[in-house]
Amino acid sequence: MEKINEIHSASSLNSLLIELKDSIADLFDAQRITIYLADVKKNLLFSRVKSGEEVKDIIVPINTTSIAGYCALSKNVINIKNAYDEHELKMIHTDLKFDKSWDQKTGFRSKQILCVPMTFQNILIGVIQILNKKNEEKFNDTDIQYAGEIASALSIAIFNLHRLAQATKISRQKHRYYYLLGKNIIDEATIEKATTHPEAGKIGIDQVLIKDFGVPRNEMAKSLSLYYGTEFIMFDPNIPPLEEVLKKVKPEKLKNEKWVPIKIENGVLYVAMEDPTDLEKQDLIKFLFPEYKKINFVASFRDDIEDFIDYFYKLGKYSEGGGELTEILSKLEKAEEPDVEQEVQKVSEQDSAIVQLVNKIIYDAYIKKASDIHIEPYPGKNDVIIRLRIDGRCQLYQKIPYKYKYAIVSRIKIMAGLDIAEKRKPQDGKIDFKKYGPADIELRVATVPTVGQLEDVVLRILSSGEPLPFDRLGLTERNAKVFKECIEKPYGMILVVGPTGSGKTTTLHSAVALINKLETKIWTAEDPVEITQKGLRQVQVNPKIGLTFASVLRSFLRADPDVIMVGEMRDEETASIAIEASLTGHLVFSTLHTNSAPETVTRLLDMGMDPFSFSDALLCILAQRLARKLCSECKEVYVPERRELAEIIEEYGIDYFKKIGINPADIKLSRPRGCKNCNNSGYKGRLGLHELLECTDDMKSLIKKKSDIDIIRRQAISDGMTTLKQDGILKVFQGLTDIKEVRRVCIK
Repeated sequence: MEKINEIHSASSLNSLLIELKDSIADLFDAQRITIYLADVKKNLLFSRVKSGEEVKDIIVPINTTSIAGYCALSKNVINIKNAYDEHELKMIHTDLKFDKSWDQKTGFRSKQILCVPMTFQNILIGVIQILNKKNEEKFNDTDIQYAGEIASALSIAIFNLHRLAQATKISRQKHRYYYLLGKNIIDEATIEKATTHPEAGKIGIDQVLIKDFGVPRNEMAKSLSLYYGTEFIMFDPNIPPLEEVLKKVKPEKLKNEKWVPIKIENGVLYVAMEDPTDLEKQDLIKFLFPEYKKINFVASFRDDIEDFIDYFYKLGKYSEGGGELTEILSKLEKAEEPDVEQEVQKVSEQDSAIVQLVNKIIYDAYIKKASDIHIEPYPGKNDVIIRLRIDGRCQLYQKIPYKYKYAIVSRIKIMAGLDIAEKRKPQDGKIDFKKYGPADIELRVATVPTVGQLEDVVLRILSSGEPLPFDRLGLTERNAKVFKECIEKPYGMILVVGPTGSGKTTTLHSAVALINKLETKIWTAEDPVEITQKGLRQVQVNPKIGLTFASVLRSFLRADPDVIMVGEMRDEETASIAIEASLTGHLVFSTLHTNSAPETVTRLLDMGMDPFSFSDALLCILAQRLARKLCSECKEVYVPERRELAEIIEEYGIDYFKKIGINPADIKLSRPRGCKNCNNSGYKGRLGLHELLECTDDMKSLIKKKSDIDIIRRQAISDGMTTLKQDGILKVFQGLTDIKEVRRVCIK
């Protein structure tokens, strides 16, 4: 009776098939028991057994080729003394056979077999097969009677579990899209259309709604998260693979069953599933990972789960080496060069090879930490050149067959929402890549018409995430001390200057992060917003609708700021408002495109700034450049020749060099060599070179007099400023970079 109660309280089929069966076998003093479920439509029996760490399915046809199959076919109790006795089997049915293959695989020797059919309301539910009665020749009448009672209890329990699962499925399907219906993203008619869509069975209704009915992916994720009552995880290549966990299961199994272990937090294993409420699958996973007392089952899209599996196991597009791109290129059909209209038409129909190719280019650039992608088609039958800017230098990535020079550009325009028919004017836009590929990144797109009625495309990969810690900016001790003192002042203006791509935005955000506290209200106006920080109120300017830096800055002054960060002072109006704001009790950060700190002073005065207001407002100017960093794995340290060292000291300034107290005999330099770690370039990563002009009283006096740039530079050096080149040479002495890099990015 206790065992029958246990059967009726089972929560899932797996608990019946795997957990309870051993305890049932003990009741019959038998070695083994198998509980088969019937699939009447397919005319077979199936069961599950745990083999080591894996759960395997056993399939048996309902016919006379097996004892369990014949029991299901006849719905009669079968009690066999010796399964290998063919005469005994023929006495039951002339065609009855015993399948010896399972014994041969496992090394188990079957002897006595008791098979009892499980039926409910004359419906075949399955079969109980009990093997090898210990210390007796045959299962007795008491065993048969008790097996019948167990079979009856199991039949009712399995029928009820199946009915409950079906009812739950229907109820859930009804409520699955409540969130989308409530927000008027879809209506019931749309769901009905998606349900009858020809691809619904293949890719699922969720994906049909996303791909064919325009439901945003993130909105579908919210709907499913609310429906399942779990966290929803989308593919993220920044999540590291759980190597020890993944060793226990093959990727093919994960893909077939549509689940994958994602992360471990506080000892809890998180598993992403297409349906995190599938109790049967949950039981299987718990059997595979018994060492985890708690497993959280979270929701994910089917294609994201496949991406996670490919990424974790380095399969498909995430496999190592360059084979994947070659494979995509090989898909491009061999044909004569089509005209423009044919190409555009092909791309608008989402040609799979072109789509894969563009996604691969962007993803590879992201993985290689490139800042820009340059797509350069040439007239005639010349291949399309694709270059990546990595660590500030352009390098060849790939050549694409000339036939697709229109298709690639058109595909990118479609992704960026640009006009694919307009080829005579430059266009600009943005791509949210997570809609198309495996990385959550944003790209700024610029198209430029070139000769031969072609268009170049440049994609800037916008850096995202947390700001760089202040102590990793690479500032010297003096520069860090002065810059930090200025940042912590209650009002005034701080400028960070340099050419495009010199890291000004990164430095500004690192500086603002130091004072980003609950009691400080910070407004920022940026174009674009690349780095986000919790606590900042960030505004994206849009000149097309009149939302310029000047207009946003004006609105900030009415919004009770403590600190204002302006992405760039592009004109006199913006600069004037910024100076006015800094004089009225606000700390203002901004950038300017100038070559050096002293030059910034004269540039602003030339723009028409009042020298008295400007000098009172200014706290400091930080000019910077980015130089390539030597690869720490392969850089070669050497003692420089006297002539080389003399040239470097002369560039630093002999008089200034004497003041820094370095003995020339102790100087060692480093040079690039090249290895796998740095792609044989000798450089990996970049470091900042800085010059910091502090607005001292003497400097304020010179600004008010509108002094020449040379006088301002000399005063800044007298106040403790090291020039960009001097700062670079100091970093050469530290072995961080080489003199060639410093000379490349610094003039003085």
